[in-house]
Amino acid sequence: MQPDAYCFHRSFEPAPASQFQVDRHYLLYALEGTLRLEAGGQRWTLPPARAALIKADHPINITVLSRLTSASVLFSTQFMEEPENVLTVFDMSPLARELVRECRDWGAESGPLSPFSERIFRTLADVVQRLAMTPSKCVLPSPKSEALRKAVALTEELAPAAPTFEVIAKQTNQSPRALARRFADEMGMTWREVLRQIRIMNAVEALATTDAQVTEIAMSVGYGSLSGFNAAFRQQMQMSPTEYRASFTS
Repeated sequence: MQPDAYCFHRSFEPAPASQFQVDRHYLLYALEGTLRLEAGGQRWTLPPARAALIKADHPINITVLSRLTSASVLFSTQFMEEPENVLTVFDMSPLARELVRECRDWGAESGPLSPFSERIFRTLADVVQRLAMTPSKCVLPSPKSEALRKAVALTEELAPAAPTFEVIAKQTNQSPRALARRFADEMGMTWREVLRQIRIMNAVEALATTDAQVTEIAMSVGYGSLSGFNAAFRQQMQMSPTEYRASFTS
């Protein structure tokens, strides 16, 4: 019989989107590698700086974008209070990361939790519930049509360069007018807003997973000036890139 809470620690190779559903509340946390998560018409990227809290018995789609090592934690529905949302992505605090590391000693076959391990898992459950109250702003609505999925995928591919809306429309065999309408109808955003969101999401991943200088990151995600990058980042994240990176060690 599996314990009320345990850690699932293993590695995965890159893989296309697949449906994921378990009968426990699930804290999905990657020690290395990046995931793409989709649920409820929204899409997130999940680098090691972030985690996802998934409600039991609700399906989500997961794509493994790069080789992944996870240290996820599963909580029985009696052990942990039910999460408010099917899927919430949030930034991991230093305390949450240390608690997950501590939980790695207890797996599915470890037997009943000791008083000490139960306190560790309950503390982690409380901490992640609190962190989930401040979800990540790095989220995109999921395109519904194949035509828009192609346009968004091409925008993601070209985002580090200087793509134009007209080029995106032409290369996906759509008129600019029709494509603009698809962005508005399916995502509630303009193409330029989507491009900016993609660039900020890429910057967040780089800030969390590399030691690159902020100026280098700004250029790598497609900004021609540091001031423009800082302004866009602060508008989206309510803090500067430097403050955001510091939040992972404070």
